[in-house]
Amino acid sequence: MADSPPKDSPKNAPAPAPSTPKGRDPSTMIPARRQRTGVESVFVRLVATAGIIGIGVALGAILVGQKVEGWIVGLAVALTCVILSAVLWSSRQV
Repeated sequence: MADSPPKDSPKNAPAPAPSTPKGRDPSTMIPARRQRTGVESVFVRLVATAGIIGIGVALGAILVGQKVEGWIVGLAVALTCVILSAVLWSSRQV
C-alpha cells in the first residue's frame, strides 16, 4: 500500500471537460454556420428548384428515348419531382 500514489496526484485527477471553440456545435465536428439572408435563401431555393426540373426533364428524355409508354414517363417524372421538392422544402431553416 505504500507504493500507491497519493489521492491528489495528476494520475487520479478527473479529466478536464473538453472545451468547444466558439461557434461550434459540441455534438458535431462541423462549425456553426451563419444565418442565410433572405435574398440568399430565395436564390438557393430557385437554383435547387431549377435542378429538380432539370432532373425531371432528363429522366423524361431518357424514358422517351427508350420508348417507354407516356403514362409511365409522366408518372416517373412527377413522382421524382414531388419527392425531390419535398426533400428540398423539408430542409428549410427557420
